Amino acid sequence: MDRAFFKIIWVSVFSIAMAYLEAAVVVYLRRVYGITDLILQVPPFDAQIAAIEIGRELATLVMLLCIGWIAGKTFQSRVGFAFITFGLWDIFYYIWLRVFIGWPQSIMEPDLLFLIPLPWWGPVLSPVLIALLMVIGGIFAVIRVENNGALHIDAWFWICLITGILIMLYTFMADALMALPTDISTLSSLKPSQFNWPLYFLGFGLGVIALWRMMVGRRAT
Repeated sequence: MDRAFFKIIWVSVFSIAMAYLEAAVVVYLRRVYGITDLILQVPPFDAQIAAIEIGRELATLVMLLCIGWIAGKTFQSRVGFAFITFGLWDIFYYIWLRVFIGWPQSIMEPDLLFLIPLPWWGPVLSPVLIALLMVIGGIFAVIRVENNGALHIDAWFWICLITGILIMLYTFMADALMALPTDISTLSSLKPSQFNWPLYFLGFGLGVIALWRMMVGRRAT
């Protein structure tokens, strides 16, 4: 087995273990605040806790990016490893929560996904699909680059990827964006409206096209 395979295995182990820690923190927070339904039971706004929670999310992103940087040997492979780490962490976060507290009961249950720069809401399935795309793209990139190749990234790749990301970000933050201008306390108590699946799949489809262009493009020299 080549070196890239072993790196992917160890990065995957880290991601799954980190997802365990993240899920455990959420279990503790739910127990402390007595939350059984995240939609119906929004805890009172606490400025200190909100700041710490945002810091925790930033710290999580930093750790995921650091693993990618350490594991890869070029910029492209580092990004690939970071994608693998992020994707597996996100997927196993929900798997661990299901093991710990039986939630989510359905992949269509809404979840508060992120707080930066605004609250993100979406059914569990929506971030999981993106995470799967990241894992697939990351593994392909790592194997290609670590075996002395390079990815051919053209303008259409970037157009599809950036446009797709912006569209999906809008679907996640649409409720928060429509509430602006407002204060942090109001944003923290927002409840999600109906998720815009058609718009989401438009953005996701552009992400799939970007991945396809990267995978079938000629190998750069």
